Parts: sequence; C-alpha cells; structure tokens
Amino acid sequence: MTLGSTLYELNVPDKNGGVRNLVLNFEHSQDYFENPFYICMGIGRVGGRIADGQLVIDGKQTQLPQNEGTTTLHGGPDGFNTQIWQGEIGKQDGNDVIIMHHLQKSEDDGFPGDMDATITYSLSDDNVVSMNFSAKSSEDTVFNPTQHTYFNLGKTSDIMNHQLKLNATQALKLDDKKIPTKDRIDVEGTPYDFRKSKSLGDAINAMSNTKEKGFDDVFAVHPDAHNIIAELKDPDTNCSVAIESSRSGMILFTANSFTKDHMNFVRTNGVGHPHEGVAMEPMILPKPGQEKDFSEMTIKKDQSVSYAIKYHLSF
Repeated sequence: MTLGSTLYELNVPDKNGGVRNLVLNFEHSQDYFENPFYICMGIGRVGGRIADGQLVIDGKQTQLPQNEGTTTLHGGPDGFNTQIWQGEIGKQDGNDVIIMHHLQKSEDDGFPGDMDATITYSLSDDNVVSMNFSAKSSEDTVFNPTQHTYFNLGKTSDIMNHQLKLNATQALKLDDKKIPTKDRIDVEGTPYDFRKSKSLGDAINAMSNTKEKGFDDVFAVHPDAHNIIAELKDPDTNCSVAIESSRSGMILFTANSFTKDHMNFVRTNGVGHPHEGVAMEPMILPKPGQEKDFSEMTIKKDQSVSYAIKYHLSF
C-alpha cells in the first residue's frame, strides 16, 4: 500500500488449494493510523530508537521530534510510515516489482537534508520477496531503514509454536527507555540464545519475569555465507521464512503488548492478541545511546546508498 509503504499481504498456497497470508494486516486503512505498532510498514529514515532525539553528525547535533517519551522511535512522528508514497508496478530483471517513491523533506521530519527515497519490492520465481531501500540526501544525514513486517506463518492467533533460529551470539543490553548501553548480553544459557532453532513460546515464557514479558531487543547478528541472519518456521504448516540481510543488527519484537484495542486484524476477525505476530527488523547495529555516534549510518550529501532485505519463503 502507498500508505506507509506497507506490505499488506504475502500470500502462499495452502494444502487445500486456497491461499494463506503470512503477515498481519488490517481491513481498513484507518486502523494503520490508530495502531501504534507500525504494522508491516516501511521504516525510516532510521529504524530503532534515538536517545533524547539527539542526532549527531560530524559533531553537529540536531534535535529531532520525539514520539516515545523523550525518544525518537522509527524515524519519529513523521517518519516513512506516516507518508503517502507514490507507487507504480513494473518489471526489473524479469521480476515483477512494486516501486514506492517519496521525497522526505527535512521540514517534515526534522532530520537534516531532503531525502529522495525509493523502496522497491520484488517477487522472484524462487519465492524470494526482496525489498531494496535506496536514498540520496541534499545534506549529510542518516539512513538506516527497515521493514516492520509481522509474520505469523501458522493458522493460529499467536506465534508461540513457531521455531526461531538467529545468527547472534550477543544482544545489546538496553536501559529503561530501551536505548542500547555499552554492555552486551552473551546469549549462551539465556532466553536470548537462538543459535539453534527453538520454540519462540518457550523463550517468551522464560522472559515472563521481565517488564517486557517477551522480546523487544536488539541483536548483534552475523550474516552467514548467504547473508541469512534468521529463520522462522511454523512446524504445523511447515511454512518458513529465512531473512537475508548484510547489515549487523536486528530488532526482535514478539508483540508482547498487543491488546484488543485498535487491533482489528483480519487474521483474528478484528480482535488483537499478545504475540499475534513476530517482527524481525534488520538494521545497522546502533551504538550505545550515550555515545551519540551515528557514523555507521551517516550518508554524505548527494551520496546514493542502498540496503536490501529479502524473505526466502518455503511452504
């Protein structure tokens, strides 16, 4: 959808000759405005949280608008997800593509420079959905976009039976505002250990004594030889998705705070449930918040930058 460059449906055949949508969606566009959880939306200029809304580029600080207390989350109150994009359907390299384009102006979102952004969605014959995020800015700025897709590969109202494998030996320790600190969590022997495929439900239940009661965490990922960073599978439907990204981080959010309010999901007939989906958001790994170091995601004036996220589907 042009609203927020949103991935509305991702349908695969089921065993009965019908189709099954693997991502969460709403029946009406208004629900996307009322729901605070970025349901399957394009995220930018920066995914994740910026402490106190303080962006620093080459020693120059810019105060950004804040939309989560004192924090600037997922591009702020006027980020990519709030915009109406220009969309067109076409062909690239023999694949069907949807091209979303938007000029993200500094006067609208508070980030330095006007950013000419394009998100291209493509589908290949071998069942790979690719999203390419490209941008060029009129001034030095930051660019670390992601896609906030919520997967539910099964036929139930939650993802507790899903299996997750994540190529990460460490997660970032977060402060009480979910801003990365200098400390890291070694995953071995903890609920954060997804180095071997394991039940998401078991991992979520092991987090029941935490404030989040699940995961809303940043992992330092290590892409394998094929740039796969995560694999999610539903054993009941035997459907799976492998996430491809060359970047160094990924947010894992298990929808712990979903409620019945403003959760008019098609999947559950207008009622929301905790853990109804799981979001896996590739990104450049953020530096600790107190260091205010955005060098790894800084792009120079008139520099063209692109990042890809791919979903390898099996069903």
